[in-house]
Amino acid sequence: MVSCTFKFQSMKTYKILILFLFGILLVGCAEEKSLEDFMVGSWQTTHLEIKMPTYQMSDSTYTFVDKFDNNPELIAQSKYNNDGTFSAWFINKEGEKINNSDGTWKVENDSLFVEFFYNNTTTKASYKIEETEEGFVGKSKYDWDDDGEIDDFLTMKTKRLKTE
Repeated sequence: MVSCTFKFQSMKTYKILILFLFGILLVGCAEEKSLEDFMVGSWQTTHLEIKMPTYQMSDSTYTFVDKFDNNPELIAQSKYNNDGTFSAWFINKEGEKINNSDGTWKVENDSLFVEFFYNNTTTKASYKIEETEEGFVGKSKYDWDDDGEIDDFLTMKTKRLKTE
């Protein structure tokens, strides 16, 4: 049988060690911010990629990529509100907000579910959300090319915008 004996130099060392261990316990047990709380705020899309393996019912694969760099024509932004509503729009080169679309959102586990009306169509989509240092990455499988097949993969990277 092996026995371990710890000898502390002083009571002060013992107290510091106890406080340190208690601090680790508090940090380890701290409640993480829920995804719902995390999503509330303003966002800007910094990268968008949609892979469509049967583009518009063909045997061709099409990949759309927009990195929103080099002074893009449009910049996509959105704002998620506490009440489960959101707005999405584009900012053009003149700095004008255009093509506004309003909708609703909710969170279940690690997924964001949105419903909105845009371009004469109601869209219901879901995204698996992964928080990043700057914002989040959203991934979705949906019929983005409107060919009747839910086989298209979207990856969207965002950054949080500071608001007033």
